[in-house]
Amino acid sequence: MHGLSRLGSARSTTSSPPSSPRFRHGRNKNIAGSRVGSGGGKQNLVEKLVVVLISAVFKRKGVLLVAPLLYISVMLLYMSSFGFDVVDLKSVVVVRKRAPPGSVYRSPQVFQKLWPFMQAEAIANNTLMTAWHSKVHEPWKPCADRSNSNAELPKSNGFLIIEANGGLNQQRLSICDAVAVAGLLNATLVIPIFHLNSVWRDSSNFGDIFDEDFFMHALRSNVNVVKELPEDILQQFDHNISSIVNLRVKAWSSPTHYLQKVLPKLKQLGAVRIAPFSNRLAQGVPSNIQGLRCLANFEALRFSERIRMLAEKMVDRMVKNSSQSGGKYVSVHLRFETDMVAFSCCEYDGGEEEKREMDIARERSWRGKFRKRGRVIRPGANRVDGKCPLTPLEVGMMLRGMGFDNTTSVYVAAGKIYKAEKYVAPLRQMFPRLETKDTLATPEELAAFKGHSSRLAALDYTVCLHSEVFVTTQGGNFPHFLMGHRRYLYGGHAKTIKPDKRKLALLFDRPNIRWDDFKRQMEDILSHSDVKGSELRKPSASLYTFPVPDCMCKQPEASNEHGNTKKLTS
Repeated sequence: MHGLSRLGSARSTTSSPPSSPRFRHGRNKNIAGSRVGSGGGKQNLVEKLVVVLISAVFKRKGVLLVAPLLYISVMLLYMSSFGFDVVDLKSVVVVRKRAPPGSVYRSPQVFQKLWPFMQAEAIANNTLMTAWHSKVHEPWKPCADRSNSNAELPKSNGFLIIEANGGLNQQRLSICDAVAVAGLLNATLVIPIFHLNSVWRDSSNFGDIFDEDFFMHALRSNVNVVKELPEDILQQFDHNISSIVNLRVKAWSSPTHYLQKVLPKLKQLGAVRIAPFSNRLAQGVPSNIQGLRCLANFEALRFSERIRMLAEKMVDRMVKNSSQSGGKYVSVHLRFETDMVAFSCCEYDGGEEEKREMDIARERSWRGKFRKRGRVIRPGANRVDGKCPLTPLEVGMMLRGMGFDNTTSVYVAAGKIYKAEKYVAPLRQMFPRLETKDTLATPEELAAFKGHSSRLAALDYTVCLHSEVFVTTQGGNFPHFLMGHRRYLYGGHAKTIKPDKRKLALLFDRPNIRWDDFKRQMEDILSHSDVKGSELRKPSASLYTFPVPDCMCKQPEASNEHGNTKKLTS
């Protein structure tokens, strides 16, 4: 099994001895007598198979029906479309299935080949200074704050209580959708309850992560928000929130469902619960409801003072460390924590030890899920399909191929990276100015955040938000919300590198790839990310990732006396 022959690169093979002269006119008598590289053994094996199949078919009457299928099958096998290797082993032909291109982790071998070229190349202009081209930008500006001025809100129909589950940005999604539903139902929203998640294991409440008073004040003209239920409502339910009816709402429910099913119960009982509340409102809703989502996410939700103070210090330190590039830096959301590697069911280069550790991690976090009857784990298929988390090494090679040189400051947003000492070392080798929250902040500054994954994620979120370039490597709520927030701040452009991981899987499976070819492929990925950065929201897409045009307005352009146009800013 070898990756080079699949992609057209040269490979050395070990040949069997030349066939005896007495067999040169009858090679089909000795399959093992041909050279392995020539595929003669396979050819004769296929020829015999064809003869047997054709003989069997012609004994029956259904020749015309079977012949086309037989012809196609034989041709596919003959042309090695199924990826088999034929090996001559002591006069016995062994047919082994060849690994599909991109299915094996060979990135360390690629790095070993390309590293000398990275070291030798002198880059005149760091890509960091020219990553994004203004010609693809639309002149958009934020306009989410469409308040009802000082208009008094109508009498509330009752109290809406929701439970936000998951990590930081899944909670964020639930909060913003709850604001939209409260506005739709003319309900009073109670500050959301945070569910203690078995994976995230963070006991923080709303006020530990977000600024409660600011949230309530920012929404005051659109939705009434209270910190807790009033005493008369609590008495009605014996001071037990669990006694309040929990309405099971299906995922992606329409506004009509809420008006027909939830609103009557709200008016009847005075208070209702919806738990869990993740993804409980459809993407496509009327513009006034979308406006509430915009207002909640981009204007009303800001982090608590403790988080903001430390996050701002960390951003300032990154800017200062990036003085050589005008204060600009790259941030990378690296999903290579143990749980993520385990969940992806991908294999890297850790052998049996890695497999054992991943089995333990899967059982610890998702008891029995991966051992269900009929479930088959296919690491190679996952890698070909672009579902494997990129390693720090792969991220580094991609950035160097795009033209980011070793003077670039890089911030890595991540949890506890799997085998960090092994996997982060080559990334630091390529980018010596590598920072994480643990290197950017002091142990004393981080003390209040330890053991609280959502608070730590809020620090990462802020530093990534203000970077010149953001790199997403695995999907999830964190990059989706961050891309939308960056579009909201940067004129509608995400300034985000979102690589095609199917393409990367093939490229990282070519240990003999030329540096010039590799660079060209990486530059194409950067260019594609630039173009896709200013996308408008499609009907089925999330407003939190694509805020244009729902949350942003086009900036008018006015002609000056010379006939040129310029943007009017407010």
